[in-house]
Amino acid sequence: MTSESILERASNQLSNKEQNSIIAFKIIDGIKDILAEDHEQKQPLILSLNEKLIINLVKEFIHNKNNQCMIGITGESASGKTTLVNYVTKALRKKLFNETYTTLGCDDYYKDTSEELKRAGSYEELYKTGFSFDKPEAINLELMRAHLISLKNGCGVNAPEYDFVTCESIPNRAYKNPTRAIMAEGLYVLGPELVDLFDIKVYVFTPFEKIKERWFARAESRGKTGAAAQHQFEDVNTTAQIYIRPTMQNADIVINGLTSAEYIEEITTRIINLVNDVLNFYR
Repeated sequence: MTSESILERASNQLSNKEQNSIIAFKIIDGIKDILAEDHEQKQPLILSLNEKLIINLVKEFIHNKNNQCMIGITGESASGKTTLVNYVTKALRKKLFNETYTTLGCDDYYKDTSEELKRAGSYEELYKTGFSFDKPEAINLELMRAHLISLKNGCGVNAPEYDFVTCESIPNRAYKNPTRAIMAEGLYVLGPELVDLFDIKVYVFTPFEKIKERWFARAESRGKTGAAAQHQFEDVNTTAQIYIRPTMQNADIVINGLTSAEYIEEITTRIINLVNDVLNFYR
């Protein structure tokens, strides 16, 4: 009898509780190995990690099939939050895991200011009125909180969509399913309005000069250039000091915003493959 068949026979004789414990520990050990290799990279993905929390969540997720995990991801404007979410979900989609996760973004919950923009005539004139896109009151965090709670309670929601060129908010634009993993990303996800909802809190840290470079490139793609762009970036930096940077202390995981998109996808794929391999062997 081969060693593999002996292991298979032994695993079949275990109770579900015992199997789940073994599965959890093998996944945890595998993740630790992946993170140890990541730590040796020139640009590691993980800068800091609350290891105890992650271990407990893996155990809970394996033992309780109905358990949900709410993940909040924040960081400064242009830090790489959306890139992180996009490439994590890209890896998930390759493994046909669409039904296991749902994403919500603060950007979709901006309040409609299309009429204000029309009256002002330009972004530059709008900013002169004292308007700011980079304060919590610019986003409908109350609606976002209600949607996250609904998803947590097993109810689907219709999320809005925001047009950054016209400043129009389009209601009920995208249906969101109440899946096992809910990922919410945005400037104020770890702020006082939403932070209590999340099981895992993630902060994307990126040096100021890289943020500035990315921010101006993105602003140009949205039609904001010259004095209007410069004025808004000054506001972005000021409000980040007040509302965003302090929330890093709430984070369970700090992500390196300089990591390439391809490396994010690679690490995510390795973790997915690890979980699949362990589950397929024991189940």
